[in-house]
Amino acid sequence: MVQRTTADERRSRADVETYLRTLADAFGDGEDDLRIPVGNKTVDLSAPEDLGLSVDVVERSSRLRGDYEKIELELAWKR
Repeated sequence: MVQRTTADERRSRADVETYLRTLADAFGDGEDDLRIPVGNKTVDLSAPEDLGLSVDVVERSSRLRGDYEKIELELAWKR
C-alpha cells in the first residue's frame, strides 16, 4: 500500500527557513523516528543513519515569461 501526503503552499522566506530548520532538527536529533510536518498534518517516519540525497536546481530565463528558478530536495531510504 502506498500513502502519499502532499502540501503545496506559498510561504515567506522566513517561514521556509523555519520549516527547513524544523526538518533539520528532526534529522539531527539522533533518533530513528522522524516527525515531519506536511501541511496541516504530521507524518511519522523511521530513517536509518545513511540516506539518499538528491538536489536538483533549475534556472531558466525567458523574455516572455520572465526568470524561473526552482530547487528540489529529495531524501530517500529503505527501512
